[in-house]
Amino acid sequence: MKRRSFLIGTAAGMSALAAPALLRAQGAPLKVGTYGGFFQDSFDQHIFPDFTAETGIAVESIGEPTGEAWLVQLEQAARAGQAPADVSMMAQVARLRGERSELWAPLDETAMANLGNMPEHFVHRYADGRLYGTGAVSWYITLVSNTDVYPEAPTSWQALWDPANADRLGLLALASNSFLLEITATTFFGGTDILGTEDGILQVLAKLAEVKPNVRLWYRDEGQFQQALASGEIPMGQYYHDVTGLAAAEGQPVRSTFPAEGAVLDSGSWVVSKASSMVEPAQVFIDYMARPEIQAKLSRNVGTAPTVDRALTDLTDDEFAAVASDLPPILPQYELYIDRADWVNQKWSEMITG
Repeated sequence: MKRRSFLIGTAAGMSALAAPALLRAQGAPLKVGTYGGFFQDSFDQHIFPDFTAETGIAVESIGEPTGEAWLVQLEQAARAGQAPADVSMMAQVARLRGERSELWAPLDETAMANLGNMPEHFVHRYADGRLYGTGAVSWYITLVSNTDVYPEAPTSWQALWDPANADRLGLLALASNSFLLEITATTFFGGTDILGTEDGILQVLAKLAEVKPNVRLWYRDEGQFQQALASGEIPMGQYYHDVTGLAAAEGQPVRSTFPAEGAVLDSGSWVVSKASSMVEPAQVFIDYMARPEIQAKLSRNVGTAPTVDRALTDLTDDEFAAVASDLPPILPQYELYIDRADWVNQKWSEMITG
């Protein structure tokens, strides 16, 4: 239940084993930053030792602060020619901000045999086509409910708008972490294209505002909502699929549902600081993390959804269902929360949570 305490192929294997001897022999370890707490502990236990055993590249584990604080630290250090971490796991808005300032080192994709395992939305490039990052881990935000209060599982995000659910919902409090704009657009406007203009966003906000009578809690403290969901005090809302599954496995009366319209797929990505002198071993690490068997290991031990095609992994149906779904996901429009951040936050406060 500490899952989010930090927030609130064979040929590929031979490629890694054939890494240049200088990478294995050099004294300096590769500094890899991951989200702290459970994430860092899991990587320290299940990922880094096997990577070092296979490649000879030592890893120094770095726990990152949450939010965009790590981005600020990396930017300030890079100006001084320093890298607090060589490889960092970055949230998507922070990744995009770093892209715009060209903070991330370009990567040699010819040295990364596993790049093709990932869908295009997990392959990150500069405008001129240079590769600079890949998907690291991903997770779903789903429609959750208390099984005592709702014996039948809801099947659509439209349940959030149902008058029968007045004063029963818990929803994430921010536009930029709830992705309720994307959920509303997909559910009622045929997709997220409508979010491309301010007029379209206002239409979506007006529809989302209709959900307000049903909301008991706009939550920032995930633990608060988790407890209220389990007790039945707030018996429906949006939450993390993996955490809810862990709670259900422990006997709590909760369920996670992938709605017909799809669940929100959020993620973190691997990037390398331009100040790093360890780009080559960093590429070996990022390529290693894109191997299907490593993504399957993450699903089993960290609880994240694989960033590679499910068919490439050996996850069983139950193991896959515990972390992901075959339904097409709702992909967050991260650039919206950069390009129109102040305007969106103002309208969000005025129309939704104010």
